[in-house]
Formats: sequence, C-alpha cells, structure tokens
Amino acid sequence: VLPNGGSLTPAMFPILLYGLRWGLPRGLIAGFVFGLLQLIFDGAYAWGWQSMLLDYLVAFTVLGLGGIFRNKIAGTGLSLMLGSIVALSARYVAHILSGYILFSGWAEWFFTQDGFPAWGAGLAASLSPTALGWVYSVVYNGMYMIPEIVITAVAAAFVSAIPQIKKYD
Repeated sequence: VLPNGGSLTPAMFPILLYGLRWGLPRGLIAGFVFGLLQLIFDGAYAWGWQSMLLDYLVAFTVLGLGGIFRNKIAGTGLSLMLGSIVALSARYVAHILSGYILFSGWAEWFFTQDGFPAWGAGLAASLSPTALGWVYSVVYNGMYMIPEIVITAVAAAFVSAIPQIKKYD
C-alpha cells in the first residue's frame, strides 16, 4: 500500500471475469457496486467527493470493461487479456485525474525528497506547477497501476486456460 492510497490486489479480477461472462453492461454495474462497497465498507482512503467519485466509483466501474471484447475476438484468453488491459488502463486514467486534482500540491515534495533519484529535483525545477502535478500523478499512480496491468494481463492468460472459463469461447 502506498502512502496516499493505491496497492496491488487481485480483488478486481472477479469483476473482469464477470464482465467477460455476462457482458459489458452487467460488468459495468458489477464494477460500480464493487466500488460502492469498497467506499462504504473497506475503509476508503478518500479526500472529498472528487476522490470518492474518481478513486472508487469511476475507477471500479470501468473494471466492467473487462468484457468489452466478449464475442468480438476469437478466444476467451485474448478477450480477457485485452479486456483487462483496457479496463485497468481506464482505471489508471481515473486515478491520474484524481491524483492531479487532489494531490498535485505534493508533487515538488515527492520529486525532491531524500532518497529520490537526483533527476527528480531537476524535473521539479524545470516544469511548471501544472505540468509537475500531472507528471507526479502519472508517476505515483503508475507505481502500482502499471504492475497491476501487467500482472492482471498475465493472470488472465493463465486463468482463461481453465476449462470452466474456456468453455465460454
């Protein structure tokens, strides 16, 4: 878990599978409900309505995009893998927006703190506060979302080989 939220978790994978099995509309609804439950019951790390909307409701609703390639691409494995990449990339965008809106004021501190590579201070000095805020949000959220996208896509390839999942080809 990162200090301002964000972590690697397999909890989203069932929503991706649900979207693949039942289709895009139902997948989006399942993602929304999952986000709402996370917000209410899972000790949400929200900093106002923008965070509640973007970090929970939007970010988890888009997991329903896991089923976007259902019946459009031959093979459950490829459909689930590409759907996972699209869904988690959309989630990454939601977190980037939230990070910029709510946390861009921490960008200079983030890039100049002790232990950060030397290029961070140069970056902080060379960019406008607006640009630095965007870079901060992309980097911070990328620290957990990019590995999450890769791990989930690889897991999708393995999970789709399970006979009970494969039968939906």
